This record gives sequence, C-alpha cells and structure tokens, in this order.
Amino acid sequence: MQDDAAGLTEELAARAMALRFADLPAPVVALAGQCLRDMLACALAGAADPLVGVLADLAAEEGGAGHATLIGRDARAPRMAAARINGAAGHALDFDDVNLAMPGHPSVAVLPALLALAEARHASGAAVIEAFVAGYELQCRLGAALAPGHYDGLGFHATATIGSFGAAASCARLLGLDPARAAMALGIAATGAAGLKSMFGTMCKPLHAGMAAETGLRAALMAARGFTSRADAIECRQGFAATHSPDFVPARAQERPPGGFHLLANLFKYHAACYLTHGAIEAARRIRAQGMKTDEIASLTLTVDANSDRVCNIPRPQDGLQTKFSLRHTTAMALSGIETGALASYSTANAADPALVALAARITLRLQPGLPPAAGMLEVTTRDGRTLRAEHDAGIAATDIAAQGRRLEEKFAALATPVLGEARMAALSRQLAGVATLSDIAPLMAATAPSP
Repeated sequence: MQDDAAGLTEELAARAMALRFADLPAPVVALAGQCLRDMLACALAGAADPLVGVLADLAAEEGGAGHATLIGRDARAPRMAAARINGAAGHALDFDDVNLAMPGHPSVAVLPALLALAEARHASGAAVIEAFVAGYELQCRLGAALAPGHYDGLGFHATATIGSFGAAASCARLLGLDPARAAMALGIAATGAAGLKSMFGTMCKPLHAGMAAETGLRAALMAARGFTSRADAIECRQGFAATHSPDFVPARAQERPPGGFHLLANLFKYHAACYLTHGAIEAARRIRAQGMKTDEIASLTLTVDANSDRVCNIPRPQDGLQTKFSLRHTTAMALSGIETGALASYSTANAADPALVALAARITLRLQPGLPPAAGMLEVTTRDGRTLRAEHDAGIAATDIAAQGRRLEEKFAALATPVLGEARMAALSRQLAGVATLSDIAPLMAATAPSP
C-alpha cells in the first residue's frame, strides 16, 4: 500500500455519507435531475432491445417479489434483477451520459440500482438526488485516482468496474449507513466489480452497466445486514487499486474538481454512438454544413487521440451495434447527412450500405497521442483542390444548464414517446421537472411502464 493511500476507502465512504441535499448548489441539483431524465429516456428506448429481453426472461424464470419497475416493460422484478435489467436497458443504445473523470458512463451505473432501492423504500426525490450525487462524486474520484491505466492500459470498462463503487455508495447513502458500514459496502463492491473493454460492440457492453448497478446494490444491502469485507479494499496490498491500475495516484481522489463537483463536468450524448466518436461526428457535420458533397471528396484524414484505437476503431462494422464503435463509419454517416442521433440509423443496412462502406474505407485515421480524448479533427480535400477543415472537442461540458435542459427535454420526448405515447410521456416529463419535490419516487417509476 502506498503511504499516501492509507485510509482512502474510509475517507471516500465518509465523504459520500456526509453529503446532504441541503448543501447542494442549485446547478448540481438541476444537473442531477437532467441525469435522471436522460437515463430514463435511454432506458425507455433501450427496453425493447433483444439483450434486455434475454435478461428480463431470465429474471422472470427465476421469479421473486416484484419490488421494482422494469423501465419500458410491462413487468416488475426483485430489486437486484431490476437494477441489472434497467442498467442494461439504459446502456443498450450507448446514448447515455459520460464523465471523462471515470472515464465512463456515470448515471447508468448508479441510477438503476438507486431507483430500484428507492422505489421499494418509497424514498423522496430529494433523497434520491442526494444519494445519486454522493455515488456520482465517489466514482469520479476513484476513476481519477486509477487513470489512465485502468481503462486505457489494462482494458477495464470503468462503467462496470468503477460504476460498481458509485452504485454501492449511492445505495449506502439512501440506506443511511454510517461511514464504517459504507466502507464495507465499497469493499464488497471491490471484490465483485468486473467488465472488459474488449466486449465493446457486443451485448456484454450494455450488460456491464447492469452488472455495476446490481453489484453496487447487493454490496450496500449486504453491508447493511452486517456482511464484512475490508475497510481498505481500494488501497490495501493486492486490493482493487493494486490489481486494477498501474497508475494509482490516491491524491487525485482527494482533489477538488472545478466548481467543487465532478457532476458539473457531466457530458450528455446527442449522437447514439460511443462518445469518443462525437468529436469526429461534429467535425464532419460542420464540413457538410459548408456545402461539401460526398461525391466531391478526393481524400479524408481524421485525427483523434491514440487511445480511441482501443475503444471505437472497428474498421468494418457488421451491424448497428458495431457501427456505434466505428470512427470511420460514423464519420461517413455524418458526412452523408445521416442523422446520427436517430436510433434507426444504427442498422445492419447502414453498416452494409455500399456508399457508406466505400466512404469510410477512404478515411485515413491518424491516432495521435496526447489529444483531448473526445476531440476530432477532420480534413477533407476535394477533387477540385479545395481543403476543408473542422474540429470539435466533445469533452467540454455545457455551461448553460437551462439550455442543456431544453435540449434534453427534446431528446426525452423523442425516445420516450414511442414507448409511452405522447400524453403519458408529457406527464412523466412534468414529474421529472419537479423530481426534487416529490415525496415518493415510486409513482414516477410506475409511470415508466408502457401501460397504466
């Protein structure tokens, strides 16, 4: 154990258990509500994905008390099964939010666990927000301490691994555990956290979010009943940090993020693909907006951070899911005017489209170390000798939270209406707008089922 790491697990647990809703700045409360809205929208739309059907069918076969709503489905399930299924649904489309401090998808790892527990306990909206922020901040602190080797080097999917700690902390906070029991929950999560980046482009990637939610919820419930682990599970010899990162710097977990909250750096998705493709997609959209037609292109060069190679560089995707992890193909889609925010765009037909395949094959991909992780720079030379350039860094969070909220309302309507219908979508949207004032979160969760 590093000398400066002593007591880190207990410190993180104590910090999370000490967080109070009354102490949260208004922008943080607003952002937490936006995270909830966005996760529910993604889960509603993702609930019909075949991978979610497999998980729901298995849960139905196992049986058990239906304490929690399965978002977007006419069914209920035990809390841990609901956390697993709703987490997978929320990540099935790869359309959910991101924080580069983890680095990964923070809300979909935490909220499915927290909501399953909160619904069963009839917790208030304020209690949910308080617990969510507690877990969100802890997972970002831990992710920062393990970066970059945990994700970039060793290939762990931080949404699955680090997210397990966030889910455990959130559920521990909602349960009102003291710091000692919360540290036990983190230790239980540490020994259960798993997920490989090599699974990107398969059904296992969405499953990772469900695994994190289930692992965290189970850890908190076990700790509440006196189950023991280690109070130094993160920093101890052969603990989580030692076995999961070559770059463990415990001081990074203790640093104050800009504005005091990692949540202020939350990044929402408006393209239904891996977040590291978003810089390239936006650059391509800007070039197309200059009037460039694809038949005018002589050559293309796309420059991104070198670490994208191990995340979203499937050179020739075979289906819609693989397309979400293909820098070349998503760039070709954007250059061709295909709506990359539309779920239907990520299809086997578009993956095999001859024009898109040919355009993607012409893109020279430059993997340059040290660039911002979500930035993309595109240079296009036309057949008549013109050169067009555009770049975009998708890793910069919005500063106008109200404007971001309006954009997320539009995304919510687009994803939720096909599942709920317009009237029920609008009613749920109104509940979400006042989530911090709700005395009981259970009616809101019930409203996410397709039938009244």
